Amino acid sequence: MSRRIPPLNPLKVFEAVARTENLTGAAHELHVTQSAVSRQIAVLESYLGVDLLRRQRHGVSLTRVGRAFADQIVPAFSVIASATEELLSASDAGVLTVRTYTTFAVKWLIPRLPDFQNFGPGIEVRLSTAVPDVDFDRDPVDMAIQFGDGQWPNVQADFLFPDQIEPVCSPRFLAQYAPDQQHPESLLRQRLLVSHYRRKDWDDWLEVNELKAMCADSARMSFGSSILTLQAAVDGLGMAIGQTRLISSDLENGLLVRPFSHSRWMPIRSDRAYYLLRPLHQRETRKTRLFREWLLQTSQSLPPLENEPAFSSKRIRTNRKEGN
Repeated sequence: MSRRIPPLNPLKVFEAVARTENLTGAAHELHVTQSAVSRQIAVLESYLGVDLLRRQRHGVSLTRVGRAFADQIVPAFSVIASATEELLSASDAGVLTVRTYTTFAVKWLIPRLPDFQNFGPGIEVRLSTAVPDVDFDRDPVDMAIQFGDGQWPNVQADFLFPDQIEPVCSPRFLAQYAPDQQHPESLLRQRLLVSHYRRKDWDDWLEVNELKAMCADSARMSFGSSILTLQAAVDGLGMAIGQTRLISSDLENGLLVRPFSHSRWMPIRSDRAYYLLRPLHQRETRKTRLFREWLLQTSQSLPPLENEPAFSSKRIRTNRKEGN
């Protein structure tokens, strides 16, 4: 049996009148005219088939039936108002929860967060790291930074920067295995370091640069995440494939070098990139607005990449997830 619920707008008007017992006061609260309030009450009375108000010369009062109805309607609207306030207060709180990958957080986002503290004072950023695509209905986060093609369902996606990859190693490893830096290809006969979540990167780079045959007998060592793979490269265990944007500080500090940067073998760029994701129907709050503005400004102000590839290779295989 279907529930009989009166028209909600007239019901809301009746609640205001019943609570204030004053047409003028209810009209002021609802930002409408007194005549509009009277019309809505008439609609509700017609639907219910009873008189809810007693019209008197000096105002209105609730009828006996109207009072009994109001005794249940007014608390119900109070519960709705409290639930709404609780929901909105939670979304307006100063804590902003952002989900991303461990490697992205450690290598790119966290080093830049002090700048955001100046941009958005009073906003605490709480990072959540995971590999699977975010589900804003399931996951208790406000925003997410993910790697993909920008075509996720039920989200708003802002482009941050593309995915460019190339081999990297420690300066010591380079000096040991490619003393003649004009011929870095000798490094390809050494150990190649592979991230589980980016395990196709080496094959993609070698295929585009037509170097697969040179690595046919090279040993490979695998790690469960990109952050571990890059650390292994820093420690001289072998040569890894690095995401140029994420390792910029390691390159600047001299922890890693790009042995092929001055050769004919170039970095490659896939047709996937990093994006900031928000729920499709998210109410914009101060914390989400400021974080989005800051992140877009920061990503757009990044310096151009050296040896930027002249093409986006759509024929190479790419992975949707960056890794944890």
